[in-house]
Amino acid sequence: MAQGDLTRGRLVRAALELFTTQGYHVTTTPELARKAGVAEGTIYRHFESKQHLLNELYRGGARWATKLVKEAEAGAPTTADRFRKLAELLADGAAREPAVVRLFFLQDHASLLDEKSRETLREFRGALEGLIAQGKAEGSVRAGGADLWASTWLAVVRVALERILAKDWGVGSAGVRACADAAWDAIAGKPVTDRPPSPPPTPA
Repeated sequence: MAQGDLTRGRLVRAALELFTTQGYHVTTTPELARKAGVAEGTIYRHFESKQHLLNELYRGGARWATKLVKEAEAGAPTTADRFRKLAELLADGAAREPAVVRLFFLQDHASLLDEKSRETLREFRGALEGLIAQGKAEGSVRAGGADLWASTWLAVVRVALERILAKDWGVGSAGVRACADAAWDAIAGKPVTDRPPSPPPTPA
């Protein structure tokens, strides 16, 4: 591997650690350079600015998350199985790559994202909403906007990711499984026979 690639890799790892532990705004470029073991000016040979570096990290997280959605889609037979598989993959990712998961799923960088980053976010959301659409087509996801149910599912799964990152739960713990089940239950369509009867019409 070329020396430039090794240096860029050190900067990426240092930025991931600092941005996700003490925060993007608090982290200074001199501190980032010290963490990576390079001169401060070296940062600008690889990235236009600290914000550019953040966006590179964010896009990497978005592409990784999109890949997991596609992996879950290809590796499970039903929509319910795909969402449970995706929850498992994300939980495993939280254990293996905690900084990536924290940066992409748990921290709010919306005001700092450039158009390329917003596009990779749309790609992730589109892949997730595509799974929702498949479920609606087969009748396993309740009626409503795909964007709403994607956000609902993610909100529940984030609970598991937070607990894994805090080391309260292990990847295969009962809590993670319960979150995966609860996330699916929040969006799952119910058979007609399970729905409560419609109220009688109001007298005129």
